[in-house]
Amino acid sequence: MADSFFFQAIIYLAAAVICVPIAKKIGLSSILGYLFAGIIIGPYVLGLIGQEGEDIMHFAEFGVVMMLFIIGLELDPYKFWKMRRFIFGMGFIQVALTTIILFLACSAVLRWEWQTTLAISLALTLSSTAIVMQTLKEKGLTKTSMGRSSFAVLLFQDIAVIPILAILPLLADGDIHNEGISQSLISNLSAWLQTLIVFVAIASVYFGGRYLIVPLLHIIANTRLQELFTASALLLVMAVSYMMQLVGLSPALGAFMAGVVLANSEFRHELEGDIEPFKGLLLGLFFIGVGASINFNLIFADPAFIIIFCTIFNIIKFFVLLGIGKLYKKSSDQNMLFAFALSQAGEFGFVILGFANQLNLMPTMLANQMMAVIALSMIGTPFLLLINEKWIDPYFGVKEKAKNDYDKIDEDENNDVIIAGFGNFGSTIGRLLKANGIPATVLDMNSERVDSLRKIGFKVYYGDATRLELLKAAGCENAKIFIAAIDNPRVNLSVIEKVKKHFPHLKILARARNRNDAFEIVDMGLKNFYRENLYSAVHLGVDALVELGHRRYTATRQGQRFIKFDEQATFRLAEKRHDKKAFLVTSMEEIEMQEQLIKSDLYTMLGANDHAWESEDLKREATMENNSDNK
Repeated sequence: MADSFFFQAIIYLAAAVICVPIAKKIGLSSILGYLFAGIIIGPYVLGLIGQEGEDIMHFAEFGVVMMLFIIGLELDPYKFWKMRRFIFGMGFIQVALTTIILFLACSAVLRWEWQTTLAISLALTLSSTAIVMQTLKEKGLTKTSMGRSSFAVLLFQDIAVIPILAILPLLADGDIHNEGISQSLISNLSAWLQTLIVFVAIASVYFGGRYLIVPLLHIIANTRLQELFTASALLLVMAVSYMMQLVGLSPALGAFMAGVVLANSEFRHELEGDIEPFKGLLLGLFFIGVGASINFNLIFADPAFIIIFCTIFNIIKFFVLLGIGKLYKKSSDQNMLFAFALSQAGEFGFVILGFANQLNLMPTMLANQMMAVIALSMIGTPFLLLINEKWIDPYFGVKEKAKNDYDKIDEDENNDVIIAGFGNFGSTIGRLLKANGIPATVLDMNSERVDSLRKIGFKVYYGDATRLELLKAAGCENAKIFIAAIDNPRVNLSVIEKVKKHFPHLKILARARNRNDAFEIVDMGLKNFYRENLYSAVHLGVDALVELGHRRYTATRQGQRFIKFDEQATFRLAEKRHDKKAFLVTSMEEIEMQEQLIKSDLYTMLGANDHAWESEDLKREATMENNSDNK
């Protein structure tokens, strides 16, 4: 019974549902939640899953394939072509340099056979596409310089898997274990014919996507059956991946190519929406499988070797990536993040080591130890990024930037307004103030944004607004208004708390992403908070009322009253938000009262025939008066 599908499904889903919220609650990545869930239910802790974990890994690896398909959908061919210098430049340097350094270091210290050393070096040079891209997405870093560079290197690594798997059989010397070796349909053909078939397969993905898949999706869309379109999206990804596998290419690479081909089609967002839920679930299963695959018996048998080897390998890869970032002139904060994010080994390392073991390139014991190293390095990545975010970047980045004169805050610049965070929200405020002749001192942690905004005339300074010395240097002691507009709600609240404590005279105007953020700001004693989606939503609602026949003045007045009532309700609801039942009852009462107040105000205005500043009504009244005078 314990081996049944339903029991296994319950174990996996229950572990994810319990562990992931706990990880998020204590400020860790969801990936760590999945990894720890796998460790707990794995064969070496609770033992709730055993050999079934190996089977689920094959299924869950399809989540990586789906992720690359979605990445391809978000990257049109023009952008992909523009990135070729980074893909083949940064990617090739990283793979080649890491392999060479690891090979030389292992040869000098461990003195393995050179074939064994080369196979291990090639396996460890590849990073985890699943962990890195998912982490970047969670942290909102995919569109940054570091995010684009990470993607370029990861894409080259996925491409590099193909020649690596082709090289390994050439290194084999002795009996080969043919069992389990995945061979493509063309593996027995001559080299030139294999190359030709590979190019034909790639061309078929391109032309098939443009001239076959898109027309087919049109036909399916006309049926207006959502489930059929979802099935078509899954079929597309599976078919392309399987075709690539048949010709010896990476299924993930094939899925990425299909995504790029369809990136400019009208079905891009529909395909993305249909695939996304499957991708998320399968990726979660993949991370659980990685956690469950860690052989703790093997680690405890020789912990010193595995931990020391894993640490040294991560350090070597970190400094290689750091050097590449310097070569491509990345700012210190982006470069540190880039090096930390890609310093681990990846899921393709399992494939390469397994293949090398089957080719008799290394003992089974050593292959298992290296797989443990890969799994440990993957688990360590979210922790490394957390350490960088909390303790390295706030100090290292700011100190390095402070060496440049243009990042020092002028001592004589004591502006009345200080803005912390200059993203889409903060920059709108800054532009409005500047247009009215009011200068502001701006602090932002994105060095690229700082440089670009300086070039267009804004006085923006690189710095972490949670640091007291930076707030003092920015002129908080003499300023009148502090605008907290940082994108990250947690950081924004931390800045507000620090400003309230050390600069009580400052009037704080705070950004709130949603009502929950507003509740926390109210708890801190602030009255001036601004929910970023409230005002735009009300503005849209006002336009909708006008389109439906309401007078512009009336609709605008109703919108303003709605905002006023909603803000007043936020203060009352904040007091009861920790009591769920009382909060729900109060919310219903507030909604009912708000509707009654707005209705009564509307009837009052209608009775008074209040047209106010509406030009159309004024014109109509003037026309009527002229007609009466003429009579």
